[in-house]
Amino acid sequence: MIKILKYGEVANADIFARAVPTVNVADIVSEIIATVRRDGDSALYAYCKKFDHADLTSLQVTEEEIEEAMNEVPARFIEVLEKAARNIRKFHERQVRNSFIINDEDGIVMGQKIIPVDRAGLYVPGGTAAYPSTVLMDSIPAKIAGCREVVIVTPPNAQGKVNPVILAAAKIAGVDKIFKVGGAQAIAALAYGTESIPRVDKIVGPGNAFVAEAKKQVYGQVSIDMIAGPSEILIVADGASNPAYAAADLLSQAEHDKMASAVLVTDSMDLAVAVQAELEKQIPLLERAEIARASIDNNGKIIVADNLELVVDIANEIAPEHLELCVDQPFDWLDKIRHAGSVFMGRNCPEALGDYLAGPNHTLPTSGTAHFSSPLSVDDFVKKTQYTYFTRDALKRVADDVAYFAKAEGLTAHAKSAVIRTEEDAQ
Repeated sequence: MIKILKYGEVANADIFARAVPTVNVADIVSEIIATVRRDGDSALYAYCKKFDHADLTSLQVTEEEIEEAMNEVPARFIEVLEKAARNIRKFHERQVRNSFIINDEDGIVMGQKIIPVDRAGLYVPGGTAAYPSTVLMDSIPAKIAGCREVVIVTPPNAQGKVNPVILAAAKIAGVDKIFKVGGAQAIAALAYGTESIPRVDKIVGPGNAFVAEAKKQVYGQVSIDMIAGPSEILIVADGASNPAYAAADLLSQAEHDKMASAVLVTDSMDLAVAVQAELEKQIPLLERAEIARASIDNNGKIIVADNLELVVDIANEIAPEHLELCVDQPFDWLDKIRHAGSVFMGRNCPEALGDYLAGPNHTLPTSGTAHFSSPLSVDDFVKKTQYTYFTRDALKRVADDVAYFAKAEGLTAHAKSAVIRTEEDAQ
């Protein structure tokens, strides 16, 4: 049963405690990465047989396999995927940054160029749960950014097939290449390249502990989006909230993973008790009841505070991945939310809307990193290059200042490089 904690009556360490994974996979991942770097495709085939029980003869998904998947997936699901893709494009197209140029002083031109990374690599989980939503959320911003090539890696089943809904989503999103490889070995292949899989510039997408550790270890060789932890939801709710709705929303994240975190923060003890009881009614009805039960019992909590202002302060300190504002006037509170990955406003906006259809990205900072990190966006797939141009006359106007600054730092060659061009006999 979920625990109820009264803020101010229990230690803050209990209020703000987070589930911490205890499995250390760093050494295993390091060995996998080294093997893929050394052996390339042959290592990927071996790992695929070992971990996925698939005996592959080719790593890349063929056009025939993609067309077969499009025919296999129900037409209704294709329609929903296309609707979601339209919403995601509409939202992320507003994120596109423009290059700029400054030319307001005689003889001086400065600017910044926005340049997409050449190749983006997307990790899409497979196994017990396939997430076509992740395909859309991660690949559409990359395409909008203008990446020349978008590549997916995802584990196959024992028959060497990729889940057809993943292939359908990839087709709709315009993904260029798809490879049948998962786990830390897939991240290594994207980071360093193999005979079949091209090296990418940026790796994004969620995964298990092995994938997260692999992303951490290859960072610097390539860029990554974030090191994602277990999924999280925090609901800010007043006493007028429907306890059945709140319980359902908490369970929408609890069913993800036994390590997932579901938290309700409220100013009403009556609501807290009602939600606690409602969870006990709803959990046995879930297909993933065992997972949800472990998440709720071990990592879930209901925090009761004296007023909504304090409730929001607690939410900001926790800085959740998903935050629901279940109050009558949510926009009155929005500016007070400073640390959250994505905010869902009002009593009729379940977090599941953001997972699938609304349009804002569902790849979000976890584990409190919303204090300093942002959701995945078009910005993740671009880089910035700046440039400067001075005429000789423009340089003359500032050369002495540049030289003075350089000498203050003890860098006389810097100073000389500025003034030498302003001397009378300089060409």
